[in-house]
This record gives sequence, C-alpha cells and structure tokens, in this order.
Amino acid sequence: MSTPYSIPLFKLNFDEREEAAVLATIRSKWISMGPKCEELESQFQKLLNAKHALSLSNCTDALHLALKVLDIKEGDEIICPSLTFVATVNSIKYVGAVPVFCDVNSLEDLNISADKIRLLITPKTKAIIVVHLAGFPCEMDEILKIAKENNLKIIEDACHSPLSEYKGQKTGTIGDIGCFSFFSNKNISTGEGGMIVTQNEELYKRLKLLRSHGMTSMSYQRASGHATTYDVVELGYNYRMDDIRASIGIVQLEKLQHDLEKRAIVRNNYLKNLGNLKSIVIPFLSNDAFVSNYIMPIILLNSNAENRDSVRDRLHEKGIQTSVHYPAIHRFSIYNAQTNKLPITDYVTDNEITLPMFGDLSETEVEYICQSLREIL
Repeated sequence: MSTPYSIPLFKLNFDEREEAAVLATIRSKWISMGPKCEELESQFQKLLNAKHALSLSNCTDALHLALKVLDIKEGDEIICPSLTFVATVNSIKYVGAVPVFCDVNSLEDLNISADKIRLLITPKTKAIIVVHLAGFPCEMDEILKIAKENNLKIIEDACHSPLSEYKGQKTGTIGDIGCFSFFSNKNISTGEGGMIVTQNEELYKRLKLLRSHGMTSMSYQRASGHATTYDVVELGYNYRMDDIRASIGIVQLEKLQHDLEKRAIVRNNYLKNLGNLKSIVIPFLSNDAFVSNYIMPIILLNSNAENRDSVRDRLHEKGIQTSVHYPAIHRFSIYNAQTNKLPITDYVTDNEITLPMFGDLSETEVEYICQSLREIL
C-alpha cells in the first residue's frame, strides 16, 4: 500500500526470506500450531536465556493468561501505567481486577515510577504490570524490592523491548512473567502474534494448558503419534499461534540483533542532530544499556496538545509521518473514573511526538527530520 509520506514512521523488515519461509510451511501441509511454533519458542527462550516460552496469537492474550495463572481475581488491584497501549489495562479488566494507574517518573524517564508505586499499595494490591516504554527498561531493582516487601507479582509488558537489557538480564525475564508482541509494527513482526515467557515450571505448565482449551495434548502431538486421546482439565482459551506466522517469526528472530544494532545507530544520529535543541526533551538520554529502540519519542517543552498537533501537521506537510505514544488510558471513556492524579502522564500525552524509527532510516533522512523539526519549532 502506498503512503503519502516520503519518510514513514516504520518500515516492515521483510524480504524474500519471509516469503520462502511461508511457502515452505504451506508446502509442508502443516499450517496450524506445530513444529514451527515449537522451533520459534525454542529460539526465543534461548535468545532471552529464559527457561520457558510459549507462542500465542497476540500479546493481549499473553497479558490475560499471565493474570490468570497468577490467580488475579475479581476486585484485586493491579498497579499499572496509563502511558501505554490500552491492551495492557484491558487485560486487567478481563479477569475482573481493578487497574490502579501510576504516574511515570519524569519527562526524562517515561516508565512507571517505583516511588509512586509505593504510595498506591493497599491490602487489595496483588500485582504490578510494568511496561518498558520504547524499549527502555523500568527501574526493576526497586520494583522487585517493592514486590518482595508486599508479596506482589510482577508482569512485564515487554512488547516494546525484545532483547533490551537491564543489568545483564533481558527484559521479560526479570519479573514473574514476560509478555511480548509480534504485531506488524513491532521489532519482531508476524502480522499478529506474541510470546509469553517465565522461569517458573508450574506457571509454564498452566499457561500451556490455558493456551489451548485446557487440553492435555494438541493435534500436532496426536498426529505425530505421541498421543491418541486428550482430557480437558481446565477452562482454557484458543490463544494459539499457527505455523505460518511462526515461520515468519523464526526469520524475524534471525534478523533481530542486526536490526537493533542499526536502530541504535539511528538513535545516535537523532541525538547528534537534536541534542542541543532546548525546546524539547529526549527521554531516556541517560540509558547506556543495549535496548530495542522500538520508537523515537520526543516531548515538547512549554507546550500544549494544540501546539503539539500543529507541529505534527507541519511535519506531515514535509512528508514526515509521526505518531503519539500514547493517548493516556485514564482519559478513555471506560477508564476515566480513575481518581489518581497523573500530572506527568497528562503532560506527556499532550506533548509527545513519536518520530520515525526503523533500522534502514538513513543519516540523511534523520538530518532532514531534525532540520524540519528545528524550522517548525
């Protein structure tokens, strides 16, 4: 599909290798969940140094299953950011729990604040969902400490951060359960798809059951002669990935490290061109670990939503596509009964602009984007 933008927000990192993988899977005559899903899971857990990984139909399913297997129940409170995609919080509602929105640290650090988490804990609090925004890790040492002191579970929404590192650990493997997205604009793209990881054997076994109707064996195992019957031991879901998408995911995993290295160069080019622009803040400047650089956010200073939208419109006129990450969830109609004050989140959601970010974004294109932004501001 053609785009009116000469520089799009994102470019799909596909070539003939994904085409060949899909064709080979179709020719294998096994296209539902099977050997390719198992191969993708094996490769993913090795990349992350995780004990267990399960492929799923999307990351929303992963978040839902995470809450289910951690025994989150109706009325339980889950502390989470509002500055994230709505699926993070919808999953809390799926199990009847109550989202308690927590503000982010600052304009310089758009991740959930550990200090503010502490202030929101009540006897009803059962878990914390963290989101490693843009691929930059949350302050996990402090959040782990809070969780241990209060007997809370931690779910990592790592949909922005495959292979991002926090003190030598991969995001998604630090809390109780990590959830990843393979949506079409993510670092790993399969159209729709996701992965859930855990180091806990018992959680893994239950996740595997719930992924496919609570059945004790799958059709691939039965077709391979490993089983002929099955039992249904728990009320499960149809959250399976298929081998067609898994075959794409395997190729995407092979490309991931190189793509993230290229994204790091793109970010450095942005920093070189925008570093002394006084009218913006570039979040996560102090981070020096290896990260996924899923998006490139900036925040306008002394601004408002109307001004931000005007800047975006003028960038669009110059052929530069932008986005906003994110419309704050606590402002959506179904969540606006939230009473917590979130002043930093409110400012960010009104004044953030997401600039183009993908591995093949050239230095010349970054210079053009930054010069255009300078002229507008």
